[in-house]
Amino acid sequence: MILIKISNASELVSFKFGGLVEKLTPDAIDNSAVEDFVIKRMAQDLSKEGVKGEIAVVNGLEVTEKKLLLGEDLKVRKQQSF
Repeated sequence: MILIKISNASELVSFKFGGLVEKLTPDAIDNSAVEDFVIKRMAQDLSKEGVKGEIAVVNGLEVTEKKLLLGEDLKVRKQQSF
């Protein structure tokens, strides 16, 4: 399993759509939009290479000091097979 944490979602939204849009949208929406874009592109690129699998966006999961922490709000927000 591979975990990827996107830490600059607001910056990406600001860069792609302008500072005004970034200021008007909450960080949670910025994160969701960037995560959705990333998993869509990853699925496309990996399937082109012949890789089969699944990508999921999971809320409430943190990795700190080589430990996996599960929050009370743990849920799969989006899932995509390729």
